[in-house]
Amino acid sequence: MSILEAIRDIDPTVFEIGNFKVKWYGVAYVLGLVLGWRYVRILAKEAVPGLSHRIADDFLMWCLIGVVVGGRLGSVVFYNFNGFIERPWIVFLIWEGGMSFHGGTIGVILALAVFSRRRNINILSIADAVACAVPIGLFFGRVANFINQELYGRISDVAWAIQFKVWVDRENGVYFWTPPRHPSQLYEAFLEGLILFCLLAVLAFFFRAGERPGLLTGVFLSGYGVARIVAELFREPDANLGFVVWSISMGQVLSIPMFVVGLYFIFRTIRWRSIEE
Repeated sequence: MSILEAIRDIDPTVFEIGNFKVKWYGVAYVLGLVLGWRYVRILAKEAVPGLSHRIADDFLMWCLIGVVVGGRLGSVVFYNFNGFIERPWIVFLIWEGGMSFHGGTIGVILALAVFSRRRNINILSIADAVACAVPIGLFFGRVANFINQELYGRISDVAWAIQFKVWVDRENGVYFWTPPRHPSQLYEAFLEGLILFCLLAVLAFFFRAGERPGLLTGVFLSGYGVARIVAELFREPDANLGFVVWSISMGQVLSIPMFVVGLYFIFRTIRWRSIEE
């Protein structure tokens, strides 16, 4: 058994007490939020002027609400709109679908706007710190997707391609194995998580990018857009959507505006800095 197969075969349920189950996907969310919060505290002290530990602490709950509400709404609106129109209450049925990163991003942006206005702080400064921390959650979330054997890749004959288990009837133990596919969840963990985290950390701590409000936010948005567009080339399109147009998936469609907005912030920040100098 290969290392990838060993990770794939980890039980998605960490433990259960009666009917209460704790799954790796939930653990990923908790780890992402807690470690992200601690990292924002570090950034507030050493890399992003104008922030404090108290601001980081106070924004944690706002961020949680933005992620959960935006992520769930985005999932049903972007990926199951017809079902949402027919049954609007499915937004509350988390067990019937997951979370959308793009929806969660919108939720966090709205939370940032309200929080910064109430606290009278620069929205771009706190956005920069949050942007640096988001890849932590993305990394754990994608690894959890892999363990859950969901959002897997397209059929492939590469040496590291693996089969995924698809359940037909969990109660009776009926399932089948897919043909070998790209472990695209791990590609995303690497690109959206590890690589993007390291890039932002280098810019923040070694190039003092936090002193230019909006620059780290722009790099994150554009970086995520590129990472997601590339990863989607190997990921199987959502079964209920397929390709939106030609060979472009919904994930790529939603990532293009992120890339463009990110470029706007980057060039805007550089241009303003040049004018000031």
